[in-house]
Order: sequence, then structure tokens, then C-alpha cells
Amino acid sequence: MTDSIMSKAATMEIPINSNGDTGTLTEDDSLEQAAKLQWSLDEKVGSSRGTRDLQQVMVSGPNLNETSIVSGGYGGTAEEIISTNSIKGPAVRYNPVFNKRIPVTGLGSSMHHSNSSLSLTAEETTRGVAVEKLESVRKWGLNTYKCTKQMISERFGRGSRTVDLELEAQIEVLRDTKRKYENVLRLARALTNHFYNMVQTQHALGDTFADLSQKSPELRDEFGYNAETQKLLCKNGETLLGAVNFFVSSINTLVNKTMEDTLMTVKLYENARLEFDAYRSDLEELSMGPRDAVTMARIDAAQQQYQVHKEKYERLRSDVIIKLKFLEENKVKVMHKQLLLFHNAISAYFAGNQQQLEQTLKQFNIKLRPPGADKPSWLEEQ
Repeated sequence: MTDSIMSKAATMEIPINSNGDTGTLTEDDSLEQAAKLQWSLDEKVGSSRGTRDLQQVMVSGPNLNETSIVSGGYGGTAEEIISTNSIKGPAVRYNPVFNKRIPVTGLGSSMHHSNSSLSLTAEETTRGVAVEKLESVRKWGLNTYKCTKQMISERFGRGSRTVDLELEAQIEVLRDTKRKYENVLRLARALTNHFYNMVQTQHALGDTFADLSQKSPELRDEFGYNAETQKLLCKNGETLLGAVNFFVSSINTLVNKTMEDTLMTVKLYENARLEFDAYRSDLEELSMGPRDAVTMARIDAAQQQYQVHKEKYERLRSDVIIKLKFLEENKVKVMHKQLLLFHNAISAYFAGNQQQLEQTLKQFNIKLRPPGADKPSWLEEQ
């Protein structure tokens, strides 16, 4: 049995040339042929494997979760695929010669970690903004619900409200005063418009009389007198219009700015009062319920909210009192000056006292615009 095996091995080692004769090969030639045969086999295997890998990449794309490491060694190539998901810490590569993994540090690893950190930071920022918006919407909804409930309770007489009789009386007087001053402003504007039309009519009538005095010799003096009278009335009327316009402008500022600003503060005060009563009623309802751990926590939170809205209510109440006081002082000062101006100007105009009318305008520092001052110049029109 042993002899047959040895004879087969010897037969396999004897080369056959092209003529069918046997020849002898040296040991070095045998090793060289064996190495060439091994190299050709490895090349075929590598090419077929590369073709399969290329097809797989084209079909499904590269797998970024795996790192393919190929290292060359004696007698062929060695390849190992290491999943990056299973690696904790820095990336590594496998060396088959030394049979161990070597840490890999480089630009790719640092860029991967930086991109991951940036994406995490952006995601956390977006999540934080969303949480803040949701919390603000929740607080707004809760506050609106409590205030609506309190308002309905007050309307139907089931809820209690905080009342400051003296302050509310002053607020009602302010609103009534504003309505009356708005009526004065409306009438003063109507007077200004009518008087302006009258002055324009007097101006046109004076020009017509002057023209007729030139074309009617027999009535020249009569037309001339009337033309001069209408021109004088027109001049005095323009002076009076300046005084009335100043009066209207001052009343408009008092009504639509000063009083309106105070009423805006009053509106904020009334809203704060409603919120204060809403949270006060909520605290009273919780205080009358059971005193378990959950209820005590809710009572503490309601107590804090009650204190916050109480401070807001008291602060706005103080602001309203101060603004009402200053508004009353400012109203008396402004109206004293404007009523005196209006009286002196109207009296001087209808008395025909041109000097007193001009003196009234100087007394209140009113400067009249020259005729055509509102019209833009030739350069401005261009």
C-alpha cells in the first residue's frame, strides 16, 4: 500500500515534455512553477471577488457601517470586514501578519465625530425651541381659560370681583370727558372748514369787485370800497383760521394722544384685575378641597401665580392713579390756554379789531403761513 502511494507521488512529480519524453527538473524549477501556479490562482480568485464586490456596490451602494480592510501577506491576500457599529472608541484595522488590530487615527474619524456632534447640537436646539413654544402656548391657553371663566362668572353674577370704587369713578369720568372733548373737536373742525370756505368766497368776491371797478367808470368808487372791504375781511379771516387751527391741533393732541394713552393703561389695569380675580378664585377653590399631597402641590403653584398677578395688578393700579392725576393737571393747563386763545381771536375778528387779532396770535406764539406756502416750489415739482 505504501509502495503504491509512493510510486503515484513519484509518477506525479515526473514531468512530460512535448515529445512524450520524460525529463528531469531541478528542485528550484519545481518551486518556481508551484509559485507561478499559486500566483495565477490567487489572481483569478481576486479578480472574480473584485467583480462580485463591484456588482454589489453598484446594486446596493457602499455600506458606511462597515470598514473593509485588506492586507497583503505571504502566499496571498487576507481580508477582514469590521463593523463600525461594534467598535467602541477609535477605529482599528486588522494586520494578519501580526494577528492583531491596530488603532487608526486620521481626518476621517475626526470629521465623523465633528459632524455627529454638530447634528446632535442642532437637533437639541430645535427640540428646545419647540418645547419653549409648546410651553408658552400651554400657559396662554390656561390663562385664557381662567380669565374667560372668571368673566362669565362675573357676567352672570356667580363670581366675585375686586372693586375700587374711587378709581373706577375717576375712570368713568375720564371716558365721559373724552367723549365730550371729541364732540368739541368735531365741531371745531366743522367750523374751520366752513370758515375756510367763507374766506375763499370773500377772496373771490374781492377780486370780482376790483375787476368791475376798472371796467365800470360810473361805479368805480363803490366797487373799489367793497373790494377793499372784502380783502380786509379775507386777511382777518386767514388770521382767525390760524388761531382756530392751532386750537383744533391742541385739542386733537389732548384727546387722541394724552387721553388715549391713559385709557390704554386703564385697559391694561382692567385686564390685570381680571387675571388677578381669576387666579384668586382658583386658589380659593383649591383651598376648600381635600388636603392631600397632590392638592397641596397644586395649592403651592396656585399661590405663586396668585402672588405674581397680585403684584402686577397693584403696579398697574398705581400707574393708572398717577396718570389720571397728571392728565387732569395737563388738561386744565392746556384747555385754559386754548379757550383763552379761541375767545380772544373770535372776539377780535367779529369786532373788526385787526390789531387785537394780530396781538392775540403773537401772545400765543402762532405763526401764520404765507399764502401758497403749502404749494411745492418749481424745483420740488421737477
